[in-house]
Amino acid sequence: MASADNLPSIIELKDIGQSYDGGENWILKNAQLIIPDKPAQGEFVVILGMSGCGKSTILRYVAGLQKPTEGQVLIHGKPMEEAPRVSMVFQQYSSLPWLTVLDNVALSLQYKGVAEKERHEQAMDIIKKVGLDGHENKYAQYPTLSGGQLQRIAIARSMVANPEILLMDEPFGALDINTRLQMQELLTSLWLEFHPTVIFVTHDISEAVYLGDDIYIMKSPPSRFVEHIEVGLPFQRTRELKRDPHFIELVQHVEDKMVAVGKMN
Repeated sequence: MASADNLPSIIELKDIGQSYDGGENWILKNAQLIIPDKPAQGEFVVILGMSGCGKSTILRYVAGLQKPTEGQVLIHGKPMEEAPRVSMVFQQYSSLPWLTVLDNVALSLQYKGVAEKERHEQAMDIIKKVGLDGHENKYAQYPTLSGGQLQRIAIARSMVANPEILLMDEPFGALDINTRLQMQELLTSLWLEFHPTVIFVTHDISEAVYLGDDIYIMKSPPSRFVEHIEVGLPFQRTRELKRDPHFIELVQHVEDKMVAVGKMN
């Protein structure tokens, strides 16, 4: 199925419903979403909505970790018969503390059967890109490494696999403000280099506007997507952009939409 801008879709949710009690109560109902496939550019989609509306559930569908009670999840227009090239970054630190930074980042390549020398070379390349060179032989655990460094490991591990789709579930929520700003800039630079389709869940409206091409807002359960906002900012984004009057207007616009959605039944 083609998306609204006549590009083929990379991800499509069709009439999605999710119930955990046999249909008495629905977390999601009639949820529809089409994300276009933009090769050599990628798409950065942000999902906003109140806690419990099913944002993380949407990510699990796309990752192939969960099937909806009703409806279909399509990747490139086809049912998910096998897992696509998807990586996922969680809010909680997900590194294996008994492995070094280098071995954590190279883990997906190891599962693919890539020889040790080659996978370490590829892992070191992305470790340098995320600013962790010099730490590659440290164990990936707190407090040896900071929270921001542990999230850099998770992002590096996700990107080294060259995913077609990158899912991020509030990955910066536990970080202090300075580290969070650094991670936002790191993510935008990696997205511009690797061009994956990103689905990013956050509660931070300013972060959503800064990172996203498209913002989708979900209403309270039974949830579905009720607002789509095209951000329309330049691909190259820097911290100075957040002081631009147009950026501030966009943040206020999204905030108003969130308030209105919060009043919906």
